This record gives sequence, structure tokens and C-alpha cells, in this order.
Amino acid sequence: MARLSVNINKIATLRNARGGNIPNVLEASMNCERFGAQGITVHPRPDERHIRYQDVRNIRPTIRTEFNIEGYPSEPFLKLVEEVMPHQVTLVPDAPGTLTSNRGWDAAGNKELLKGIIRDLQRRGIRTSLFVETDTDHIGHASETGTDRVELYTEPYARNYPNNREQAIEPFIHAAEKVQETGMGLNAGHDLNLDNLAYFSRNIPGLLEVSIGHALISDALYYGLENTIQLYLRQLQ
Repeated sequence: MARLSVNINKIATLRNARGGNIPNVLEASMNCERFGAQGITVHPRPDERHIRYQDVRNIRPTIRTEFNIEGYPSEPFLKLVEEVMPHQVTLVPDAPGTLTSNRGWDAAGNKELLKGIIRDLQRRGIRTSLFVETDTDHIGHASETGTDRVELYTEPYARNYPNNREQAIEPFIHAAEKVQETGMGLNAGHDLNLDNLAYFSRNIPGLLEVSIGHALISDALYYGLENTIQLYLRQLQ
């Protein structure tokens, strides 16, 4: 079954809203892992409005499963990655002020940039993933960068799921098949939740990992963090 990586950005957002260290982001990351999460994801942004660079440094020594860092490959971001050496880096094309990730890479237009960054990360033993949409041409170009995996941007699926789930998932099935043809691994994430996750995981071939943050942390307000993680894991079974 696909692995569940819990994105803890929203826990940091809550902490930052008040100042201080409540909730404790490091403790939360350790608890997520203890409660069954098979990975921890963070997405530090230049303004550090949720996860801070120091959070990343603090969390890394405590992670015993997978640590995934998402972000735009700016010079400060790449320096942080080289310092903490995560298991996986997911490169996203977000502009500095973007509220949340809202598009995938134009892999054709950024191919040379991405090739060099991916090569450097892989030399350090870090698995790479590119955030992409379902366009199979972009996926083909992504494979030419040398990336180990791609992560499908699933917000369009989540948005259309309540209206017609078969229609919503169709382009993602085609995209997943294209990923398999290229030999890359497949991750997915963005707006997956308890309503739409099971259907997605059942129908997407070769799915290795999902990264879920906003919905999972929101559900934890009602169900508790440990129970919520178990609920999400059951959707992936």
C-alpha cells in the first residue's frame, strides 16, 4: 500500500499565530511518527510563515522513517537541504509569496535548471521528486530531468471528486500510467482527505506515497491526532 507522509506545516502555523512554542512542532512530528505516520513532510517557505528553517534542523535527527522536504529550489533552500540531508526532496515551482502550491512544474521550460539540481541532490544520496500536473507531455519531460519520482498535484481531483469521481480521477490514471512507462516512482498530494483518499489509492497504479497535511491536521481537531492518522492509514489499505 502507499505510504502516508504527514505534512506538519499547519501545526507550525498554529504555533506561529500565538508565538512561543505551543503547539511544539518537534513533539508533534515525533508523535505523528509514533502514531503510525510512515513519513514526515515539511515545506519551509522564504518568509517562514509556518515551518521555520530551524524547525527543519531540529526535526531531522528525530526522524526514523522518511523525512521529506518540499520547496522551491532557491539557494537558501538548497543549502538547508544539504545541511540536514533528508531522505527525499520534493521540488515545487512556487513563487515566494504563494499561499499554497497551486501548479506543477513546466518541466520542458525548466529542464536544464532541474537537471543540475537533481544531479547534485542525487550525488548526496537524496531521492528527488518533482511536483507535476497530469499532462503526460510534462511527465515525459520530467523523466528527462533524471528525477527519481514525480508527485501528482491532486487538487483538481479533490475539487471535482464530489461531482463525478470517475471523471475526476481519469486524467490521474492516465498520468500514473505514463509515470510507470518512464520508470519513475509516483507520489501524490494536495487536498486528499478522508472522503477521497481511498478511491484515489485504489485506482492509481503504482502509487508509492501520499503527502497530506491540511485535511489531516484539521481532522485531528475533531478526532485526535493518533486516531486521525490511523483513519488515513486505513483509507490507504
